[in-house]
Amino acid sequence: MNIQPVIDKTRASLASHRIAPGQYARWTRQPSWTDAPLGINAYGCADAANILYTIGDFPEDAEERTAFVRTLQAMQDPGTGLFHENSHHPYHTTAHCIAALQLFDARPLYPLREFAYTHEAGALEDFLENIGWMDEPSSPAGHLGAGVYAAMVNAGEATPSWCERWYKWFWDNADPDDGLWRKGDRQRGSKLAPHMRMGGSFHFLFCLEHGRQPLRYPDKIIDTCLAMYETMPPHFFGSAHFLQIDWIYCLTRASRQTPHRFHEVRAAIRRFADVYIGYLLRADFTQDKSLDDLHLLFGSLCAAAELQDYLRGELISDKPLHLVLDRRPFI
Repeated sequence: MNIQPVIDKTRASLASHRIAPGQYARWTRQPSWTDAPLGINAYGCADAANILYTIGDFPEDAEERTAFVRTLQAMQDPGTGLFHENSHHPYHTTAHCIAALQLFDARPLYPLREFAYTHEAGALEDFLENIGWMDEPSSPAGHLGAGVYAAMVNAGEATPSWCERWYKWFWDNADPDDGLWRKGDRQRGSKLAPHMRMGGSFHFLFCLEHGRQPLRYPDKIIDTCLAMYETMPPHFFGSAHFLQIDWIYCLTRASRQTPHRFHEVRAAIRRFADVYIGYLLRADFTQDKSLDDLHLLFGSLCAAAELQDYLRGELISDKPLHLVLDRRPFI
């Protein structure tokens, strides 16, 4: 399957979102769910950098690279070290912007004072215990728990011992029933849909992947994701979103650590790729509202990148796609 038309449409979309060198709008049309202005946006700028990296068009010009770095750095609160945007928790926005800076081999201007306390004995563990695991309608745990890790690692503020504490907490709290995080939440009465639980756990998995850490129950993660396929919501198969990369990545990366149901994993991934890549090839990027959102478009391209890597030789493009998670944690 030739996916080059998807990349060509992505380039055109990026051009329509560009305001100035290093400055991008997240949307060109007002979404129904927010009254946020259409101008320069933290996710627009960060995801433009992410998308350019993914499709192999990352800027080589020094002035453009400098413009990206200065634009993103200027969004940081010097008091707390956090970044802000109305659609996400500040911890997510902070991790996302710092991860974009990392693509340029740059860091934020100010220290992450908001997270400094987590270096204290027991503080990181206490934070992880209390990040809204059971909150409805969707748990923020993935964004917060992975956001702290990614921000600290990409900003150069995470020590080896700090990372070891993070890894140990997630090893200890892996659920033996489904392989996901946090252990026992299903038994404690959470009503979170399985795909929401998987989507949150994906964030921890890519942090563990970055740290080259073993999964405690990779077989169970595979069982969980394969069972989930038939109950996915409709937008899983035909919209720009992050649920697709969540599911694909959990399957492909767990499958690297176990031979469990190997051929079934490949069949499921191939089955999904036929449907989802077909959607991206057919979609009008100027009319599809989800694809007009650079953040959601980036999520879809991450899915395409992981599919292309896993299904070697089956998804063809002029240049290979590159998943940003293979360079640093957070999307």
